Amino acid sequence: MAAPTYPFMASIEELRTKLATLEASRATPADDTEVEAVRSALEREIERVFAGLTPWQRCQLARHPERPYTLDYIGGLMGEFTELHGDRLFGDDPAIVAGFALFDGEPVAVIGHQKGRTTAEKVRRNFGMPRPEGYRKALRVMKMAARFRRPVITFIDTPGAYPGLDAEERGQAEAIARNLEEMARLPVPIVVIVSGEGGSGGALALGVGDRIVMLEYAIYSVISPEGCAAILWKDQARAEEAAAALRLTAPDLLELGVVDEIVPEPPGGAQMNPPAVYASVATVLRRHLRELKRCKPEALTRRRYDKFRRMGRVVER
Repeated sequence: MAAPTYPFMASIEELRTKLATLEASRATPADDTEVEAVRSALEREIERVFAGLTPWQRCQLARHPERPYTLDYIGGLMGEFTELHGDRLFGDDPAIVAGFALFDGEPVAVIGHQKGRTTAEKVRRNFGMPRPEGYRKALRVMKMAARFRRPVITFIDTPGAYPGLDAEERGQAEAIARNLEEMARLPVPIVVIVSGEGGSGGALALGVGDRIVMLEYAIYSVISPEGCAAILWKDQARAEEAAAALRLTAPDLLELGVVDEIVPEPPGGAQMNPPAVYASVATVLRRHLRELKRCKPEALTRRRYDKFRRMGRVVER
């Protein structure tokens, strides 16, 4: 069990650890009684803490190191996944996973950001921050999906595109812009799932879809709260204030029309019960894909265009 990650989660993590220890060591009926008492205490504590989550706390929860990542969703939702590597221009980028799989027995393309769990894996996957070759790999798989009439499913979970010198030298901005352009006119259904951290253009490069769904405690924003605070106030310590101003939570974005649906998470967040999250995501995916498959390619692209044109309209009251 991971140590408490954020102060507001400390009491919950402490009870989780205690519950796991008791469950592993119980041997008598008395032990069962104690286990149930701790489980009830954990449920009450989760309800208390989550009743008043601030936008900043939701940001922290979206970054929780135990949240499921793209490969976890693929393993929990799909079968026969075949990963493809490389952009055929420069190399492979482990920060993006892309390939083909079966969902409900039907072939789909699946693409998503991938963070690491161990230190070595975090470094190898660049903490989920893709370089241009990652976005070009994703686009290569999307074009293959279009050629073979396969729906595209993307999972968004990144702090943002990698801002390093090597990424800029290889055309980071152009790679992101090309993905936006090509996804807008892809003639197959695209379902986007914001599963964790949706940061800036690095997230949007996988985010142009017919349906955009968002997990309950995920975030989605043009910039991180820390980056926003550094630009506006020259002080990253004001990230909590920036998080509230950015309106980056799932309820905010549903109200603004940026996302189409919120996928509920189990009490305490996705990391508390990943199988329950997989089941919820599968239900939502199944419904949206069924509806989108009825649309002709011309209708898909036209509606997708109209969908994004409607975003950001100013309404005077």
